[in-house]
Amino acid sequence: MERVKATLRVKRYSLRTEKTYCYWIRFFTRFHNFRDFATLSGHEVRHFLDCLAIERRVAALE
Repeated sequence: MERVKATLRVKRYSLRTEKTYCYWIRFFTRFHNFRDFATLSGHEVRHFLDCLAIERRVAALE
């Protein structure tokens, strides 16, 4: 997570954006039971996004 924060700071993202990105990264890792990102397939990412859209009613930006 520290690498993510450092990258966002180098790119001069706001602190609020940094916190939001970190929140969603933690949410994603918990959703997949803390599995390594490298072991996840596109299908599993799609499943996460579908659950956000259907269960949490999070809208996608276009």
